Amino acid sequence: MVDIQKIFAEGVESSFLVEIGARTIIMFILILIILRLSGRRGVRQLTLFEVAIIISLGSAAGDPMFQEEIPIFHSIVVFICVIFVYKLVTWIASRSENIAHLLEGKVLPVVKDGVFDIKHENDNTFSRMEFFSELRNLNIEHLGQVKEGILEVDGTLSVLFYADSDVRYGLPLFPSSFKKVDVFSAEGPFACMYCGHVVFSFENDSKACPRCNKTQWSKALNSKRV
Repeated sequence: MVDIQKIFAEGVESSFLVEIGARTIIMFILILIILRLSGRRGVRQLTLFEVAIIISLGSAAGDPMFQEEIPIFHSIVVFICVIFVYKLVTWIASRSENIAHLLEGKVLPVVKDGVFDIKHENDNTFSRMEFFSELRNLNIEHLGQVKEGILEVDGTLSVLFYADSDVRYGLPLFPSSFKKVDVFSAEGPFACMYCGHVVFSFENDSKACPRCNKTQWSKALNSKRV
């Protein structure tokens, strides 16, 4: 039989519960102050290096919240050291491009001239479906609407669009249109389901993509952005 009281309340002192509440509020306020001093406004803007800083702050803040033998002053010392290291490293990174790339990574091309950039596909851990999702979130129906897409170091996707008059045929991004078709029985143009390369017809029995050598194709779209 599971002893619920033992799990949740054994050894609990009501007087220390009040202290835990006070410690938690103090540490929470200190974390907010330290994050504000770091100059960052939101999680979406954090790089991997800054995520490591946040984890360090969280670790230092957690124990004093409920362990009475650990004074809050110890966490304050850790906070000061962490923010000092953060400021020092960012200062060094601002003067060394190599250090900046080591800590934060590089921007990565995702889409170029309406097709996926396959030259850099091994330089990142994003899956193709994740790129599809990010592009759909920007109300992009197909790759033919995209002139250039860049994955920023903070994980956001920056996109340049073609003007309506320059929109070309491209690989559809929504499941309703992203479907495999038989290129020998359907009418073109077709978009490679792997890299987005568009062909209008096939001159021989081979249906391999001339750009990536894959063999799955979808109907290409050329609709303009709404």
